[in-house]
Formats: sequence, C-alpha cells, structure tokens
Amino acid sequence: MSIVESVRKSLVPIHPEGYIFIAAFAIGAFLLHWISPTLGWIGFIATGWCVYFFRDPPRVTPLREGLVVSPADGIVCSVGFFLPPPELGLGAEPLQRVSVFMSVFDVHVNRAPITGRVTKIAYKPGLFVNADLDKASEDNERNGLVIDAPQGRFGVVQIAGLVARRIVCFVEEGEPIGVGDRFGLIRFGSRVDVYMPSSTRPRVAVGSRAIAGETILADLNSTAGALSFKAG
Repeated sequence: MSIVESVRKSLVPIHPEGYIFIAAFAIGAFLLHWISPTLGWIGFIATGWCVYFFRDPPRVTPLREGLVVSPADGIVCSVGFFLPPPELGLGAEPLQRVSVFMSVFDVHVNRAPITGRVTKIAYKPGLFVNADLDKASEDNERNGLVIDAPQGRFGVVQIAGLVARRIVCFVEEGEPIGVGDRFGLIRFGSRVDVYMPSSTRPRVAVGSRAIAGETILADLNSTAGALSFKAG
C-alpha cells in the first residue's frame, strides 16, 4: 500500500454539507492573515475546527430485530416518559424518551434509530435555548420524523441548540430507512430525542456516552438471538 493510500484511508470523510462552511472559514483565515499573522493563525485554527465538526466517520451498526440505536453522538441528557411533540401525531400519552445532547465537538450527522418507513416529517420553528435543557424539546426549533417499524411507531426529533441555526433532513416522507442510515445533520450544537413505545426499557442512563448508529438505546426483543453488524 502506498503512502498516499495509507493517508487517504486514515482520513475521516467530511460530509458535503460542510464544504461551503470550510471554504468560508478558510477564506476568512487568509483575509485575517493578510491583516495580522496572529489573527490569521486564529482563523486557521477555526478552519481546522470546522473541518473536524463536519466529519462523517463510518459506523458499525448492530443488527437484530427490536434494537433501537442512538441517532446521535453525545451525552444522554434525559431518560424517562414525556409527551411527544403534537405535530408528530403520536398521541397524547407520555412515551419513553431518550435524549442525546451534541456539543460542538461531537459528530453531527444523525442516523436512524430503527428500520422502518418514514411516514411523517414535521418542521416547527421556535427558539434557540440551550439544547441540554428539558424545555428545549418544547420551545426550540425542531424537525421531527415518524418511523413506522414492525415494533411500533417511533418519533425522532432533531432540536436546534443555543448556537445551532440550521437543521438539515436528508429523507422524505414515504421513504424506507434502515437502522444506522444517515437521515440528517444539525449545525452547530444541538440535541436529538427518540420517542419509543411506552413499554420500552432503555439500556442507557443519564450521563451515558452515545455513538450514532452504534450505541444500543433499547432492546425491544431481549430474548432474540445473537447480533449481526453492518458497516456504513
């Protein structure tokens, strides 16, 4: 294997959504360097952070009927029963919810928590308070998906944060989606809520570290056989 091939394979892919931001940061860094070398170095460091922010590493997703995996990288900030957003049409009874908070240093590409079909997408404008707070689920700008799966209906809600100003969704209503598939991205610091059937027993706790597409949030069929995996 050549040195070039080795370097290429060691680099983490960058999501295309980040190209325009990385270019803007780089241009800004060169302009700042023209004004002052010190400011220029600050700009180049910021450009490096932007590249890091938009990384899109491959993941190895566990496969087995009934598994619910994390849709986001970050820290589990809430586990319990909460009313789902009304625009999702998931009923007026509390559902089991797991929330994952993404800092500006986490991967922000979101992945499907379960295999099924996207039957509804609902966007709701709102505020931009700290996504780590419980009220962010009700007050902040958000984009919600309903995924119909053999195990029931699941809600996945992308929530903007204190500095996030853009929620991107890659899927459309009616599309099939596989567990671990990329479905969206949020810029630049945010949270994702997963609403599951009320009988679900989470396998994570507040403070747990979650990896999108890999960490198992819940197992709806704990008596099933061994796991298999897929990379992507």
